[in-house]
Amino acid sequence: MNTEDATATPDTTAQTVSRYEELKALVASVEADFAKFFGEGNKAAGTRVRAAMQELKNFAQTVRTEVQTIKNDGKPS
Repeated sequence: MNTEDATATPDTTAQTVSRYEELKALVASVEADFAKFFGEGNKAAGTRVRAAMQELKNFAQTVRTEVQTIKNDGKPS
């Protein structure tokens, strides 16, 4: 058992779940366009996939920055 999990505040836990849910929603939102582009060759869907991947990249960078801040400061911002 991770001791950090046992000491997590409700706010920290809610933030963690919220970020994870955001990530899942981003990935799920592009699923249909992936199928259209890779399965059917739909070029417009490919454009939407590229845009979604850029959004995912930006989200990942935000989360990485938050993780680094929490790691260095010892608490969520």
